[in-house]
Amino acid sequence: MKQLSLYISLLLIICCSACTKDPFDGVSSNERSIEAITLGGGLVQVGPAAINRTDAKATVKVLVQAGTDLSKVVAQIQTSYKADISPANGVPVNFTASNNQAKFTITSESGSTREWTVEIIPFTETLLGTYSIQSLVLYGGTGPEYGGGGVINLKDKPWVWTGADTPDKELDNTITFEFGGVTADGKTTGKVTNNAGPDGAYASFLYNNPVMDLNNVYRLVPTGESTWERDYVNNTVTFISKEGKRTSGAFLGAMSIDLGNGLNKTITDNSLDFTLSGTDDWGNIYSDLDKFVKRPRRFWIDIKKNQ
Repeated sequence: MKQLSLYISLLLIICCSACTKDPFDGVSSNERSIEAITLGGGLVQVGPAAINRTDAKATVKVLVQAGTDLSKVVAQIQTSYKADISPANGVPVNFTASNNQAKFTITSESGSTREWTVEIIPFTETLLGTYSIQSLVLYGGTGPEYGGGGVINLKDKPWVWTGADTPDKELDNTITFEFGGVTADGKTTGKVTNNAGPDGAYASFLYNNPVMDLNNVYRLVPTGESTWERDYVNNTVTFISKEGKRTSGAFLGAMSIDLGNGLNKTITDNSLDFTLSGTDDWGNIYSDLDKFVKRPRRFWIDIKKNQ
């Protein structure tokens, strides 16, 4: 009897399931959005398209070189599920007729439409050129809320370093960025040269007491030639040494940075801004050892573009 009862119960469940109507059966999607854009036809796209669904607008950055033709742009546009697009994917579109913009109509599965504006933004890499290093500045220290933090120009603490090649050896260096191309994922890239300058020397970043090699902390732009990559999505510049070591920071313009607790950093021209890692050391709070070795927080290489 128990087996018969179980069989009947399972049969009833199957029958009820078969009779239940799919709540989405017969419902058509009303979505009519642009999800992503990839430009073809030889155009070099920099990063993914920026999609503004509120204003029904999408912008795409394109590297502009001599002879770039925006009158016959071939785009592959990803739309909402089961939506159609006009002009269709693969059809050349003239972006020069209306200030580098073109209109696309997205039609949802249900038949509702929405007009989208796609704009091509001509792009030039602003990083390129030669820069002179102006200063090396550290923000570090345990417990800045208790006065343990400090913003220090490395040349102002010569006793912290040992050896002949102290950080001031960097101050006659130049950093030159040359363009190489755009990676498959939309990052600009090229060669970077950190030239030792007239003194022919680079800083060795040897801490004095106790003696420690801190090149792994402060040698963030490789010496000599290396490779750079700029990610406009995350606003980072990554340096890749010949050995494959990668260090990433932000490329900043003139500004004042509020670090909190009465501390700030002023950038006059440009700066490479690196976030450092460390561990709070309350036993050495207020000391140089704490700021430079134990708890370094941020490091700026202030640079100025040569005219």
